[in-house]
Amino acid sequence: MIVRIIALLTLSFCITAHADAPRTFSEAKKIAWGLYAPQSTEFYCGCKYSGNRVNLAACGYVPRKNANRAKRIEWEHIVPAWQIGHLRQCWQNGGRKNCTKNDPVYQRAEADLHNLVPSIGEVNGDRNNFSFGWLPVQTGQYGSCLTQVDFKAKKVMPRPSVRGMIARTYFYMSKQYRLPLSKQDRQLYEAWNKTYPVDTWEIQRNQRVACVMGRGNAFVGPVNLKACT
Repeated sequence: MIVRIIALLTLSFCITAHADAPRTFSEAKKIAWGLYAPQSTEFYCGCKYSGNRVNLAACGYVPRKNANRAKRIEWEHIVPAWQIGHLRQCWQNGGRKNCTKNDPVYQRAEADLHNLVPSIGEVNGDRNNFSFGWLPVQTGQYGSCLTQVDFKAKKVMPRPSVRGMIARTYFYMSKQYRLPLSKQDRQLYEAWNKTYPVDTWEIQRNQRVACVMGRGNAFVGPVNLKACT
């Protein structure tokens, strides 16, 4: 009985949402455009964008393969949808579409704005559901972009300036939605969290997202919900 009560409390905690929080990934994407409008800088390569179009020339980005997809912004889950859902019953009985349609806990996690960032479409596609990690330093895969993808190893090494934010997002998602982290991943993210500390922009983003979600990422720092308008 005690175990059952704990399980029910955990489920309730996971699916309870702020009144203004998005209920679906589609809703989250619409809100995200406004949250990032003050900066309009893409996550993996640091390229500026206007609307959903990326200024590739200004940031030295050279498409690897898909030039059309490289020109547009897509919304990327730092913790991939696959990692959020693949162990859930809904995924095993119908994949992501089934989870998006029928699983309230998955819906909340998929729509969590703390885990959502604007990405060059080509890099978003190349990242797939690969894990993050260290790769031999190379240049030129995407021109001047410092993010690298190793398709054989299924690993991505993000540019240095976002590694800390990635780590803190993984810690948040793991705690909020009870997502397991391997010992290797936890050690990596602990190192990134220490090496790449929170900066002013990440603090501001955390506050803006918290005003919508009703909670901040505690691994970034405290937020002031009373200041939300």
